[in-house]
Amino acid sequence: MTSEFLPASEGPSVVLVRHGETTWSKSGRHTSTTDVGLTAAGREQARSVGDALRAQRFALVLSSPRKRAHDTAVLAGFDEPLIDANLVEWDYGALEGRTSADISAEIGHQWTIWSAEPPEPVPAESADDVAERADAVIARLREVTSQGQDAVVFSHAHFLRVLAARWLGLPPTEGARLALSTGSISELGFEHGLPVIARWNARP
Repeated sequence: MTSEFLPASEGPSVVLVRHGETTWSKSGRHTSTTDVGLTAAGREQARSVGDALRAQRFALVLSSPRKRAHDTAVLAGFDEPLIDANLVEWDYGALEGRTSADISAEIGHQWTIWSAEPPEPVPAESADDVAERADAVIARLREVTSQGQDAVVFSHAHFLRVLAARWLGLPPTEGARLALSTGSISELGFEHGLPVIARWNARP
């Protein structure tokens, strides 16, 4: 049975939801612009998110325009989320559809998107590019939290990890330390007035 997700932050909070499982996320393929849908397991994850968040009231519900994120929001019971184009996943460019393991095997050592620099394969967006979008989202979220209200965001793993790092005022690459599972719920909030991660990668 899905447990209710109770806010852990002092005061207003921002709930982050990574979309449910897709065939590409299951196999570890980098998915940004490719608009893959949820698997049956991903749809069930989305419903579980809805069960966990049912008791909360959100003044702002935001979603990435990608189908996997939007469908997660709708299946979770948020029928008309506001679409924010800044919430799309990191643009992987030519790396779309490839796995980190595949790229690592090709270049002969461990590769990650967080540290990739030429001449290694690099995505179409840099970490700083993604951080610029994340900062715009944070500004929008803080308009809500400054009024003592909560918000919920449906988006993607790498983007949400950058968002959390920027919420804390850290460089975007610190998102590398924040593993995030499909269908998970996290919470950003405040403690003694400072931005904090109140909860991370919870499974409903």
